[in-house]
Amino acid sequence: MTQLVLKRLQANIRQCHLCEKMQSQPVLGNPVMSKILLVGQAPGIKEKDIHKPFAWTAGKTLFKWFSSINVNEEEFRDKVYMTAVCRCFPGKKLVDNKPKGGDRVPDKTEIKNCAHWLQKEVATLKPQLIIPVGKLAISQIMAVNKLDQIIGQTFRLEFYRHIADIIPLPHPSGASTWHQRDPGKSLLTQALKTIQQHSAWHNTFN
Repeated sequence: MTQLVLKRLQANIRQCHLCEKMQSQPVLGNPVMSKILLVGQAPGIKEKDIHKPFAWTAGKTLFKWFSSINVNEEEFRDKVYMTAVCRCFPGKKLVDNKPKGGDRVPDKTEIKNCAHWLQKEVATLKPQLIIPVGKLAISQIMAVNKLDQIIGQTFRLEFYRHIADIIPLPHPSGASTWHQRDPGKSLLTQALKTIQQHSAWHNTFN
């Protein structure tokens, strides 16, 4: 029954058109009833066409990280529920009304609009482990000052009236080199090790 509820929820999300500036239909992960919830920022320009979260450059890095703890991309997508702060491609940053640089960060209204769906996903899944990826996703759950103060640690927090373990990861985008050099590199390794040792991860992949 809960699997059916999740599929119906995703069907409703696909019909959402609340945000006028968004430039795609909602991009969703597999409707898997998982005790692990991964929360990204928003799909990129490639993801909007491929219709899968983390399906391009950042995804290659992200799944390389999970491969280092013995879970490949296919297995991860099949067993972990992947969502995002915003489900639609926000478009590129604009300078003088022309696209320039990376993707636009969703604004407060867009984040609020999509939070309604994220809250329903949390209520349906009741995850034991939440993995927010990148500062925007992390900031929806907890205060973010510096990544080196939170990456590599586990936080027991309430998120949309549900208490779960939170293990943040940095964003795997090539725009940031934080995770490629210390202390970020070592803290990322620690975070992945901590994820691997979590009971929800163990129960999901062993």
